[in-house]
Amino acid sequence: MPKAIFSQNVNINGKEKQKYDVAAYVWPSYHPDDRAKIFWPEGIGEWQTVMKNKPKFEGHEQPRYPLWGYINEADPYVAEMEINVAADHGINIFIFDWYWYDGMPFLEGQLNDGYLKAQNNDRVKFYLMWANHDVDMLWDKRNAGKPNDALIWKGSVNRNEFEIICHRVIEKYFSHPSYYKIDGKPCFMIYDLNNLIKGLGGIEETKDALDWFRKETVKAGFEGLDLQLALWGKGVGIEMVENLNFDGITHYQFVHFTNIDRNYLEILKDVAKKWEEIDKDYKIPYYPHISVGWDNNPRFEMFREGIVKNNTPENFEKALQMAREYVDNHPKQTPLITINSWNEWTETSYLMPCTMYGYSYLEAVKKVFGDTNNRF
Repeated sequence: MPKAIFSQNVNINGKEKQKYDVAAYVWPSYHPDDRAKIFWPEGIGEWQTVMKNKPKFEGHEQPRYPLWGYINEADPYVAEMEINVAADHGINIFIFDWYWYDGMPFLEGQLNDGYLKAQNNDRVKFYLMWANHDVDMLWDKRNAGKPNDALIWKGSVNRNEFEIICHRVIEKYFSHPSYYKIDGKPCFMIYDLNNLIKGLGGIEETKDALDWFRKETVKAGFEGLDLQLALWGKGVGIEMVENLNFDGITHYQFVHFTNIDRNYLEILKDVAKKWEEIDKDYKIPYYPHISVGWDNNPRFEMFREGIVKNNTPENFEKALQMAREYVDNHPKQTPLITINSWNEWTETSYLMPCTMYGYSYLEAVKKVFGDTNNRF
């Protein structure tokens, strides 16, 4: 039975209660980054977009502003604050969106200079999701969605570059004591499977590359590699996932598999059905995913359809209860839950304290998971 290194039953008030691994995705764009100035020339990352956000119609629940202000998330003191708040509210893992374009990493500042230099990073584990999607002008509000929305970077890589990437994450991150592992195996998630296959040249070539990655991880002294997939994309299904020997699957966002332009509680009905389908069809663990919401209008000058309605903290708490029940009903798998997200401000899917709801989203996590989620 696979278990994370800190996911065991714990005795609380004389009763055995399961301990949950609650992971929040982190979008690491809120800090200075020279390469990011092509999108946010003011040098403060995507805060540039957040602070200029305005409502697009009467009743639009925008703007959403951070209660803590426009913090530099690459600052270790800021990271320590975020870690403490996350841990105190039942979140014990950060999944960092990790990028690689034009032969080099991108947006590593929050991870390398913030989280990894924080003196309390043992309170919240971390692992990487390689966000290997293409990049156009989506992040640049001046041009997002317009006819001149050109491709900036390709997310696909060839075998040589893939091996460079794997060696980097093995050497730089896997060995860190706070890196999240299952059965001694570092977890690593891939976001865009189609792009991975495209760059490597096909299914068989991708299988060979992933097998090589596993062997290199073992050579580095680990028990193996726990390879996870964010489930979405045209043609991505059971056969492809099984052929490539993924160890686990989850989602990144509700928007990837259901119509989100409606009431949150209606969305949750489809989410429950999707979980049932996956549980029936796949032989590997599905780690239940919950999204706080969706509205990416902050990234665009013109109105964009597709907004989650009524995703109040109270309804978000109901979604978390669903995820907890799913985990409780699957005791043989690691009790891991993924949440979108810690800080996706411009997609309006965040846990961090805001001027509209304060700490209420975090308090919802604490209500559902905090009482049984003792720290290590």
